[in-house]
Amino acid sequence: QVQLVESGGGLVQPGGSLRLSCAASGRFVSINAMGWYRQAPGKERELVAIIRSGLSTTYKDSVKGRFTISRDNAKNTVALQMNSLNPEDTAVYYCYARAVLNDIEWAYWGRGTQVTVSS
Repeated sequence: QVQLVESGGGLVQPGGSLRLSCAASGRFVSINAMGWYRQAPGKERELVAIIRSGLSTTYKDSVKGRFTISRDNAKNTVALQMNSLNPEDTAVYYCYARAVLNDIEWAYWGRGTQVTVSS
């Protein structure tokens, strides 16, 4: 089992910044990828950004140039720096990890942290 604990959500004005962090713990051999998804009310959960063990990244088009994902492989942590936030970024943000245990890759989710962008 892998536990993911998120921190850093909150309320911010349009144009502001927030930094989300997530730490993974538990039994696993390695973590192949970590990232962030979000889900706004009435919408499906969507990928925001993901970073692989080799540090390659993928971003949702609408956050490119505003959000930056980073990872510390030694500490099994991932962070999402969010700048120039706008109301459309309001959602619950979920940490995500693909970890290997018993030669099988499993997907894990955090409980989510609320990000609200409003004046």
